[in-house]
Amino acid sequence: MTATSRAHSFNTAAAQYAANRPSYPPALFDAVEELAGRPLAGARVADVGAGTGIATAVLRGRGADVIAVEPGAGMAAEFRRALPDVPIVRGDGNALPLADASRDLITYAQSWHWTDTDRSVPEALRVLRPGGALAVWWNTTAFDVPWIAAQAERVAAHSGVTSTPRVGPDDSRAVRLAGLSGLRVTRRQVRWSRVVSLDTHLANITSHSAFLVLGESGTQAFLAAERGRLRELFPDERVEETYVVDLLVAARP
Repeated sequence: MTATSRAHSFNTAAAQYAANRPSYPPALFDAVEELAGRPLAGARVADVGAGTGIATAVLRGRGADVIAVEPGAGMAAEFRRALPDVPIVRGDGNALPLADASRDLITYAQSWHWTDTDRSVPEALRVLRPGGALAVWWNTTAFDVPWIAAQAERVAAHSGVTSTPRVGPDDSRAVRLAGLSGLRVTRRQVRWSRVVSLDTHLANITSHSAFLVLGESGTQAFLAAERGRLRELFPDERVEETYVVDLLVAARP
């Protein structure tokens, strides 16, 4: 299964994605403002790989002038349903359909890893105005929470994907892995949690590409076993999901 097919697998589950994926805490956007050196209010922002608009909605709520860029038809349709007043254009980070020096900030929420950084980094620098910034972030697994770490191992084993290392990279390695070497990059990590129903939690984890490409029968087999395990841990069927948002902000020279 190629990275491209995994990336486009979200289009078949756009509504599930929109309804169950977590958003991001206010502290993340405070950090984006601090590291980018300007408030979001009034900033001209491009949210790339916007998906169903989870991050876009928060950016707009903070007063940013946002345009969304999304390659997938299904995700773009869900975005338009949720945010009909926000402009969205079809495209991806490897060839941004935006003018030179037209944006103060470019954001990627959960989507930077789907780009070819040999192309997406120069594209971001082209579209950013001098003094602008590129902000990329991910909700990452809180492996210090035992049940979450154990579940991550079960997901990896069932779906056949490589399990994520429990110890994340240091700052310099994180910058290299993100393809941002040579730029002035600052990293910030923000821990947060949300409490959701068991159904929402299960719908959230199965909205990830590893399950979307697995197929219905394989997904249902996992869900049946996982529901039983989690009911033992959470008899009230209220699940606390814990995340660590990994944020990198690169300044345009």
